[in-house]
Amino acid sequence: MDSYYPITLRLAGKKIVVVGGGKVAERKINGLIGTQADITVVSPEVSTKINKLAAAGEINWLARAFAIEDSKDAFMIFAATNDQEVNQAIKNAAEAHQLVTIADDPEGSDFQVPAKIQRGRLTIAVSTGGASPTLARNIKAQLEQEFDDRYDNYLEFLFQARQQIVQEVADPFLKRKLLKAIASPAFFTSQNRQADFLVLYKDLSQN
Repeated sequence: MDSYYPITLRLAGKKIVVVGGGKVAERKINGLIGTQADITVVSPEVSTKINKLAAAGEINWLARAFAIEDSKDAFMIFAATNDQEVNQAIKNAAEAHQLVTIADDPEGSDFQVPAKIQRGRLTIAVSTGGASPTLARNIKAQLEQEFDDRYDNYLEFLFQARQQIVQEVADPFLKRKLLKAIASPAFFTSQNRQADFLVLYKDLSQN
């Protein structure tokens, strides 16, 4: 088996096509909502949730069977129907530069969608390379207990502090010390990170 290359993608404004309207398609769409991608669903019928997303204008729904022109200009294509032949036809219709994932054929897909944990700016992805989505979900559940909602605010603090350090600190040695310090357990558990950061910044700058 070829090794996969893990990557996070910025999908804002890119055309994403999801073919299928059942639970599998719904899960794929749920993962795409919030990315600001231009999502088009192609299926004669869709689940209640997909229907509501279309009615709210969050996705485009083409209420018919897939046609080759539907995938034109798409960046990513999700073949998520319950018909293996249709899914393969969708893959065959794609151009060489388009990324396609097939719900019932992991090995024939260009990419896999991992089980994902999102805590603000923190993203943790778990993939078994298509071997066992169930195991991936089990591992995800374990990680959700360890990386809880506290990481939301912590990651936002790290982002803001890092921006300040990069912009204001010219000394590379001091810069490394500050970046290492704010990633320590002490700052994760701090009740007032910003105040502690200012004290640290002042102390290290004077040494």
